[in-house]
Amino acid sequence: MQQIVVFCRPGFEAEAGLELTERAAERGIYGYFEPSKGAGLLWYSLGGPETAEDLMARLPLSDLVFVRDWFVVLARVPLPESDRVGAVIEALRGLERGYPGCARLEVRLPETNADADLGRFARKWVSPLSRGLRGAGLLKADQDAAAPARLELLLTDFGQALVGYSLERNRAAFVSGIPRLRLPASAPSRSALKLEEAWKVFLPPEQALDYLGGGKKAADLGAAPGGWTWQLVRQGMTVTAVDNGPMQAELMASGQVEHVEADGYNWRPRRGLDWMVCDIVDQPRKTAQLAVDWVGGGLCRFTVFNLKLPMKKRYEEWLICRDIIARGLAEAGIGYKLMARHLYHDREEITCFIERTG
Repeated sequence: MQQIVVFCRPGFEAEAGLELTERAAERGIYGYFEPSKGAGLLWYSLGGPETAEDLMARLPLSDLVFVRDWFVVLARVPLPESDRVGAVIEALRGLERGYPGCARLEVRLPETNADADLGRFARKWVSPLSRGLRGAGLLKADQDAAAPARLELLLTDFGQALVGYSLERNRAAFVSGIPRLRLPASAPSRSALKLEEAWKVFLPPEQALDYLGGGKKAADLGAAPGGWTWQLVRQGMTVTAVDNGPMQAELMASGQVEHVEADGYNWRPRRGLDWMVCDIVDQPRKTAQLAVDWVGGGLCRFTVFNLKLPMKKRYEEWLICRDIIARGLAEAGIGYKLMARHLYHDREEITCFIERTG
């Protein structure tokens, strides 16, 4: 059976499965999903004749919101205590189908894993397993060699592994879609990590300076106490922080921030800015319309904003908000690029990025 394992935020397995099923069907590929409830994992099985790799060739991961990462499943491998490396080698040698050449191996754990011993084992096992696979000719001799795919192994417990591969050009930039970010002590709040992650996910790394550098001007709506403003200031931007609440004193001392006490939904700049960011917890459709007003009205070129989704029909609410944005910007005659993702540092919200292109 052709199958893909999908990684998402724990508790959002149904949303990820619904989205993947619909997006695949739009491309003429049909299947069904089986969630591992609360584990941040689901299995998507294809009905054929298309393969799992066909799906990944037609559907960019960047087009998906609730799916963080994925890989093609090759085999479920029982792991005996005596020779786990040998069991993986034997399983790969016994496959009835081929797979792309790989130079590297990644050993993953479910996000919800609470077994510290399994975590320590996974970290220590990578090296001997890689050596064994290279010796068996199942990994390229040079780990830095160009390769179209990476060998993947998901350890659910000590007794079983899921083995597969991810495609170089269509997988998450961070394993399982989880970036390892540090929060400096000077940051006003943990929400600062959300904007940093958004930039890493949405902006091409080689063009990050074009988007963020050069002394740009920005507005942060719903800014207090200043987590997102702090990130903007770190990039050298001058920021109008809009919020009726207080801002962090150290941030205001930077001289790069003007605090405007006003409702972020109602405030507008006198002239266009480079960036508008918004982390206001309110009705998602209201925030989607706010983004349309700013981008469609020429008030900003780039925007990152969060949509707080309701507990029920979260995927459906995203589709409604997406339509509000598409319809509003089409009416404004604006060319744009829209990307959205349920980031690792998000909870019940998703994060969106819009770039005005015309």
